[in-house]
Amino acid sequence: MKTKFLPILTTAFVLLCAACSDDNTSNAVADDHGSPVSGTETVNTFETPGTGSEYSEGIYDEVYTTADRSGAIYDMADAPMLDSYKAAVEPTVPPAGIEYEEGGWGWGGESNERMSGLLTAGEWNDLDNWGSWVATLDSNTYNTMPGYWKFFPNKLVAVKVVDASETALANVSVELLNDDKVEFATKTDNSGLAYCWVSLFSDNAQTTGAEDFSLKVNGKVSEEAVKITGKDDETINVNVITSDAPKAQATADIAFIVDATGSMGDEIDFLKSDLEYIIDHAGSGNDAKLRTAALFYRDESDVYITRGENFASDVSTTREYISKQSANGGGDYPEAVHSAFESALQDLSWNESARARIAFLILDAPAHHEGAVIESLQKSIKEFAKNGIKIIPVAASGVDKDTEFMLRFFEVSTGGTYVFITNDSGIGFEHIEASVGDHEVEKLADLMIRLIQKYVE
Repeated sequence: MKTKFLPILTTAFVLLCAACSDDNTSNAVADDHGSPVSGTETVNTFETPGTGSEYSEGIYDEVYTTADRSGAIYDMADAPMLDSYKAAVEPTVPPAGIEYEEGGWGWGGESNERMSGLLTAGEWNDLDNWGSWVATLDSNTYNTMPGYWKFFPNKLVAVKVVDASETALANVSVELLNDDKVEFATKTDNSGLAYCWVSLFSDNAQTTGAEDFSLKVNGKVSEEAVKITGKDDETINVNVITSDAPKAQATADIAFIVDATGSMGDEIDFLKSDLEYIIDHAGSGNDAKLRTAALFYRDESDVYITRGENFASDVSTTREYISKQSANGGGDYPEAVHSAFESALQDLSWNESARARIAFLILDAPAHHEGAVIESLQKSIKEFAKNGIKIIPVAASGVDKDTEFMLRFFEVSTGGTYVFITNDSGIGFEHIEASVGDHEVEKLADLMIRLIQKYVE
């Protein structure tokens, strides 16, 4: 069964975006159709292919291009949570062992105490553990996962871009060329690292060798021989390239993409509290100016499929929006993950000059396993990578092994990392044990703050 995780996630997001003021947590969301998002800065944004979709009562309504919807996300009013469901997911007393912090959101909306810092989680970076990653994909237990999701991340060209003083350069365009054709495109992160993939969506035998590839960095083709990392390598081979690319802006965009179906209900209030805390503390310890955004999604037959609040420098804008969200709808196990990705690319005004761009994907169910959906996911992942947007999944208690590997394919393809909620907090339903190596268990809020600071500083 999918976990009721959305209340916790929304709370955690509220914490990250806000100055920690008390908010009304009404489930009713005002219809801001066509209105600009307050607090959103004017920045140079990416042009992403495809069309955006707006939905009302779960029915396709109208198609907009990126230009039609720049600077705004359109939000359809949500139906309130049924009283019978609300009673089932909101206990009248808090779980044993909870220690409250003063201020903020409270259990069941009746206390003025906040439940942040309770969820526990682990993190595993597959790129930092390359040998383990390829061994897992080749194991008898999981060797069907690449074919199931049509992702084959086992042939990598890793790049580090530095300036003349060997200082890492962020936000530099990197293209892997196969002759004159672009095989994969991405941007460097704040460590100067970029990850390009060979035949990411195909398992056909590769007859091409390293001599067939070249690297174009900041528009200039490197004459250095390309080093490829494959299944036989225990660690990643890094191609170091010196560039005269300018420094990136000291800014960062952080988006939260959240499954808002009914199964997320038992954890979402905890998550709301955590997100408030995250938003409040993520900017400490670095010089980058943060913008935050939120995008919630459900499924094809629900009251809405996607809706959200665009990037804003005023974190209270994101906090207020998240505080109004609720978990409802869904029904079957898979949800409209592909629609959420499409909306995140087409509707959020990502800053193309920022030092870092991160999308936390918080869910408890997979995408629909259909040909058109998988094709959409592949297209979106290539766009996330091309625009230098790291996907960092946060797996909740409904996640099974198919979903775990779907999420890990997303994060490894975009240079992200895998986060998974654990049973240690005692909150929510059972969480499966992730198929990873030894890892630390942390408070989810602290872990997400650590990752933001890691990729932004």
